Amino acid sequence: MDKTERGRQERASTGIDGLDAVTGGGMQRGRAALVRGPPGAGKSILGFHFLDAGAAVGETGLYVNLGEPADYVQEVAGEFGLDLESVSVLDLSPSSDQFHEAETYELFSSAEVENPSFVEAIREEVESVEPDRVVVDPITEFRYLTPDDHQFRAQILGLLDLLTNAGATVLITSQASDSISDDDLQFLVDVVFDLEATDTHRKLRVPKFRGGAARRGPHSLTIDDRGIAVWPRLDPTRHVETDDVRTTGPDENGDAQATESDENGDARTLASGVPELDELLSGGLDAGTVTFFSGPTGVGKTTLGLQFAKEAAGRGERSVLFSFEESRRTILDRSAAINIPVAEMIDRGTLQLVEIGPGELTVDEFTHKIQTEVEQHDAQIVMIDGSRGFARSLTGFVDSPSHHLAEIGRYLRNAGVSALVSNEVSQITGEFRATEEGTSYVADNIVILRHVEHDGQLRKVIGVLKMRTSSYETRIRELEITEHGLKVGEPLTGLRGILTGTPDWGDG
Repeated sequence: MDKTERGRQERASTGIDGLDAVTGGGMQRGRAALVRGPPGAGKSILGFHFLDAGAAVGETGLYVNLGEPADYVQEVAGEFGLDLESVSVLDLSPSSDQFHEAETYELFSSAEVENPSFVEAIREEVESVEPDRVVVDPITEFRYLTPDDHQFRAQILGLLDLLTNAGATVLITSQASDSISDDDLQFLVDVVFDLEATDTHRKLRVPKFRGGAARRGPHSLTIDDRGIAVWPRLDPTRHVETDDVRTTGPDENGDAQATESDENGDARTLASGVPELDELLSGGLDAGTVTFFSGPTGVGKTTLGLQFAKEAAGRGERSVLFSFEESRRTILDRSAAINIPVAEMIDRGTLQLVEIGPGELTVDEFTHKIQTEVEQHDAQIVMIDGSRGFARSLTGFVDSPSHHLAEIGRYLRNAGVSALVSNEVSQITGEFRATEEGTSYVADNIVILRHVEHDGQLRKVIGVLKMRTSSYETRIRELEITEHGLKVGEPLTGLRGILTGTPDWGDG
């Protein structure tokens, strides 16, 4: 690739799809970025990705190594499937031979500090290789080779000018620590990638992106045998309604309320296929809204959600169920026993069933899965089965789990997708609670399911507590789960006191 062609390309891919998404396509060519973070955060691996991406499109690369031996660098990159064979490596790392020859632990003599040979070595390599991409890892080693901060900054600025004036796009890494600040380096570069690593998660922020706008973070970062993956944080405001979705005005959060419309422009409803239940809901749930099925364990929340998915499948629509509480096998066996053909729906492609175990995903990985189902596979219904399991199973929460659940709801509304959330309340009987953990504000609709006692038997009841966009029946009905499916009875006009926790059947 000649210099003219490179000049026409506005961005240089980082080699990490999620990071390219965060930066709007990668780095601006001919500019310098700082990758900073503690040991083990992934700084060097990010540099390897950057060089590998350039090599894949025929660009020349230079890796200036000030840390680990060159052989070790090639070995580590290979473990992640990253090919640096075509990348020139300038190894300025300390070696045991240097220590033995000098009989000292000083890598550079005072003469080299005053007239550093390593600068000339880099200059000669740049002139020889004419690199399109350069990684200097870690740049903070230069700090130990200069007598004061002023000279350090001057040398780094001169090095960056040398590299960018040669047409290279540059990544430098910094071993940030509490004892040694790298604030001065952040002023010298155009882009800052800030990596965070704890015992439970890794995060990436882009606090500086000169000449562009990076997406607000932090974003989850994971490292596995394929290298680094970045999972951009969900931003509902980036997603707007499609042509077949009409808005009903802003909600209390200022977001457009999206309701899917049919070919006549009328708001479409999601029927359950159970006449009495649809009567309770005044025809069904409005498409493009968030509905909570709220109640204690074993009352039928998952089954209710699957009933809506079954009816949607009959219309040829696709649903996805993310299960945080129950295993895939349990859901398949139980649904088969009550005439909800989940296995057949999966085979036909009208239902995707995803089981998510504890600690398996970060919250950003999960929202990426939702976006993939909606934007690539045209899911019309997304069900989160177990809001408490959602809070327990995902890692890397920046805010409270309920805040992230609200962000997911806003995204799905804006995309015109219906969200169903099974929300478990802790009390099986006793004092009534609509939802747990302050999540009721997330919901457009709240359908309550409850165990009640009558004549020494536990029975299930169902009712509607809230429907933001339409009217609904205010009476309670009995709910049965039978081998033939869901059965909803006539209104229980004699039932009193369910919201007080002491139901009384009275004389009805």
